Amino acid sequence: MTRFGFHASHEQIAPRQLLADVQHAEHAGFQMAMCSDHLAPWSERQGHSGYAWSWLGAALATTGLTFGTVCAPGVRYHPAVVAQKVATLGQMFPGRFWVALGSGQAANEHVTGQRWPAKDVRDRRRDECVDIIRRLLAGEEVSADGLVTVDRARVWERAEPTPLLVAPVVSAESATRVARWAEGMITLNQPVETLRTLLERYREAGGRGRTSLQVHLSWAGTEEEAERLAVEQWRTNVFTEPVNWDTETPAAFDTMAEHVGAGSVREVVRVSASTDQHVQWLGEYAELGFDDIYLHHVGQSQERFLDVFGERVLPQLTTTGEG
Repeated sequence: MTRFGFHASHEQIAPRQLLADVQHAEHAGFQMAMCSDHLAPWSERQGHSGYAWSWLGAALATTGLTFGTVCAPGVRYHPAVVAQKVATLGQMFPGRFWVALGSGQAANEHVTGQRWPAKDVRDRRRDECVDIIRRLLAGEEVSADGLVTVDRARVWERAEPTPLLVAPVVSAESATRVARWAEGMITLNQPVETLRTLLERYREAGGRGRTSLQVHLSWAGTEEEAERLAVEQWRTNVFTEPVNWDTETPAAFDTMAEHVGAGSVREVVRVSASTDQHVQWLGEYAELGFDDIYLHHVGQSQERFLDVFGERVLPQLTTTGEG
């Protein structure tokens, strides 16, 4: 049966409030949580960007939920540092933490001053990092001299079980590519047929582990308010690759999004004031075969969303899944 979790958006909500929100999510009936890991938000209107790894320690310590985060090793984070962070959380909270290892976005990585490489180079660098991190988590001493340099690194803390190394993907091609190393897969809401193909390609290529979907949605008491929230907060997130990979600053995203309207936003955000409509959409995603679905309400205030979805949406999805 599909599980439903809460996505904690560090770009939109201050970490102290977000910690209260994820605690609230657990009480409302959400079964798990994940968070973003950004140095910068997508828009100056979002206005936040807490350090995910400090926050994760507090969130894991004050809830009983499992947690994951999407991380980009290779530039801002050296893979040895990532391995140490993963091992520490895994040792403190056994079986409750996973990490999805991506190839990165210029908005977070440009701050080091290094040249932003082409996507194929970033993918190869990420694959090298995955191998390095996996070996470090296994207790090996690792040296490497490829796209990433490592000199006799060793992570002394050992987590049991070893946290899962999951792959974030956006296309069937990327799902096929990562299947050889991924211990799970996570993607974003897209057209149903696109998601169906993506799942099929991942499994056909030998992909193992749980498959997860992060769903951007907007709910409010009225349709107008739900749409207003979505346009205000998420219109900078309508851009696909390579624009979303290569744009460097929130101000640049805001400039590009000045003329983005509600129609474009509704293509990437499930917008409705009707909880029954959200049940239908989420149920359709579950029927595709996703094991875990994380709900991201794109508004900056989460309290009403958590209460209403905990009362009206999650119980219907659970009942449908058991039937």
